[in-house]
Formats: sequence, structure tokens, C-alpha cells
Amino acid sequence: MRLALLGCGTVGSEVVRLLHEQSADLAARIGAPLEIAGIAVRRLGRDRGDLPVDPALFTTDALGLIKRDDVDVVVEVVGGIEPARSWLVEALRAGKSVVTANKALLAEDGASLHDAAAEGGGDLYYEASVAGAIPLLRPLRESLHGDRINRVTGIVNGTTNFILSAMDATGAGFAEALEEATELGYAEADPTADVEGFDAAAKAAILASLAFHTRVGAADVHREGITEVTAADVASAKAMGCTIKLLCIAARGADAAGRETVSVRVHPAMIPLAHPLASVGDAFNAVFVEAEAAGPLMFYGRGAGGAPTASAVLGDVVAVSRNRLAGVRSASESAYADLPVRPMGEALTRYHISLDVADRPGVLAAVAGVFARHDVSIATVRQGPAGGEAAGRGEDADLVIVTHVAPDAALAATVRELRGLDIVRSVASVLRVEGGL
Repeated sequence: MRLALLGCGTVGSEVVRLLHEQSADLAARIGAPLEIAGIAVRRLGRDRGDLPVDPALFTTDALGLIKRDDVDVVVEVVGGIEPARSWLVEALRAGKSVVTANKALLAEDGASLHDAAAEGGGDLYYEASVAGAIPLLRPLRESLHGDRINRVTGIVNGTTNFILSAMDATGAGFAEALEEATELGYAEADPTADVEGFDAAAKAAILASLAFHTRVGAADVHREGITEVTAADVASAKAMGCTIKLLCIAARGADAAGRETVSVRVHPAMIPLAHPLASVGDAFNAVFVEAEAAGPLMFYGRGAGGAPTASAVLGDVVAVSRNRLAGVRSASESAYADLPVRPMGEALTRYHISLDVADRPGVLAAVAGVFARHDVSIATVRQGPAGGEAAGRGEDADLVIVTHVAPDAALAATVRELRGLDIVRSVASVLRVEGGL
């Protein structure tokens, strides 16, 4: 089996190394040896250390490499939308099998890739696009294909999980924890894609598409990052027996008209310490799947890095190579359900709201009245002097309210009205609460 490798950076180099080190085992598993036909790179002269590969295999002509008749499988680890999309569509339409780790492309325009695969008759595998080495996507689209998945909740970005874990462990603020993550190599020089939730949103779209047999794109995902999470938020979560995680949540359910829909969102949320995801620390990933017959399932492991991602890539290479030798194709995209995506305002969730209010009689009743007007039920209220228990009695007080489940639009409208009350000095923070308390 002849491979065209597009990209030879952190992941691509690990793919080459593993192909070399495990060549005999891989050949035995597939039934034929794997050979690299060529490696497309941006710059030929770059120092790649002692990479075990013939320098003559490197080329800057990715499209020419893809079009070669002796290429069976195209492995793409370049990333980005273009030119990766054009390359992969070309390969798939030509009947070649494709293995990609490109979450951004799959979330932005996975439909083009799936349509091209159906047209050309090749396989499209992308296990490495979500949660690194964790075997997650294949179980969703194959092992659980006979079951009904109702909800997928996950920590799918290692950078943000490291930052939030550090804030929880040390009491540091966001900026300090981000600086530590950058120094340790967990955060990029420009961490926007991670801390603003773009990376997690792309992965949420892929997970929802597989879980609910519906094409879901990045534009369908409600996205919020962690830049507004404060040390005070983390401390408040601890006081409630919770921790804060950036969650991707994809759920199936009925809308107000009774139609079956899906809801897909990414945002920071408080979860109780008893929840399986609460103990996932450092830069690890974990995904909690709730299936109707199988029940709750947990997938956990390293979600990023060259070696873990390369492991997932090679797993896909073995699968598509076996299929080509056998003259068969894997199951095509399953999007038969075609469920509408429910807007964020209709998603059912809970809020944790921290208010700085005037410390005088009638304040609590006035605040409770706002919640009642929007048909939002209050679960718990905690009141204390402004600045916390150590502060002396003054003119202001802290009010922390946790709601029962309600539509997000009603909760958001409640917060907007609270901001306009004279007795509310400020809405210090608003966080969603997931996982039950």
C-alpha cells in the first residue's frame, strides 16, 4: 500500500517515525507492507533531524503527488481549510482513500469530503480529528451504530483544561494560568483558537454529526470561551462542591413543537465533583457518552500531541488499507436523520449568577420577582457581605443564585433585566451549571 503524506510537522514526523519503527507489525496487520510514495511539504530545505526517510521523497507539489497512479492512500496532517480541501476532494474523487486529522475542515465543510468519497468510492477516516489517540469516533459510527445516542458531553481541548485545572488547584487567575500553559508548551503563541472555544466547537460539530446521524457544521455550534472565567468563579464553584470545565455538549431532544432536534454548544460550565468529567485534569481529554441501551460510556486519554495523534492516524491507515486490499469500502456517511439544530435560546440549562446588590430590605424579593417574571425557578440562594465573609458589613452584599433547568433564552433575559435594576450594582459573573447538583 502506497501512502502520500501531506505535511511533515509535529504529527507528520511522528507518522513517519511510527511507520518506520512498526513496519513489520503494520504489514502483518494489513496483509501488505506500507510504503511512503512521497511527502508534500511547504519548504524542502527545512531541517527535519534524523527522520528515517529518503530526502528524495519530499516535494512541494502536493497536488501532483496526490494525482500519481501509484498512490493508494492520502494522509493529510497539514490543517486549515484551503488548500487542504481541494487536495482531499481531488484524492477522494479519484477513488483514493483519505485519512485526515483536519478538524477545522471537517467542521467547516465535511459535506464536500463525504460527497467526494461517495462519488469516488474511497474511504474517508478521521479518528485523529477529535481527542487525539482516544478511540472515540469509530465507536460512535460503528460500535454504537445499533444504539441510540442521546447525549455527548466532553472535555475536548487540552489547553483550556490545563488552564482551568491550574486555576482550580492554585487559585490563579486566567492570565497567570495561561502564561504557565504557554511556558510548558500546552498553549500556542496565539491561543485564540483554544481559549475562545473555536477548537472545541469544531470537534463538537464532528461528534454531533456522528452521534445523531445529522450534518452539523461549526456554524451550528454555540461557542463561548474561558477568557471571562475568574478566580472568584473558581472559588464559588468550589464552595458548591463543583469545578469549572470547558464542555462540548451535544444533545438530542424535542423542541417546543415536539419535533426531534439536536442542540450543540461549547462553553465553560460548573459540574459537580462527583461527575466523571470533574476529575479529568491537566491537558487530558475525556468524553462522556449516554446511549439508550449501552448506558453511560467514558472515553479518556491524551487528546493532543504528535505521538498520540499519529497513533490515531495510523489506526485509520490500517483500516483503510485493509479495505482496499479486500476490495471493499467502509460504511459511508450516516446523515439520514437530518435533524434540525435547535438554537441556543431553546437549549435547557441552569445558571449560576453572582450579583453585587444593595444591602437593604426587599432586595431579595425584588430579585426573585425578576426570575418569576421570566418563569425561571430558583434552586438555591447564598447571601453574604460584599467581598466575601472577611469583609465587614457595608452598603453592598453578594448574592449567589443557582437556578433550576430552564430555556437558555429565559435565563439570559433574566440576567439582562437584573443588570437594569437600581438595586443591582453589578452582575459579577454568569456561568452555566451542568451534570446535576
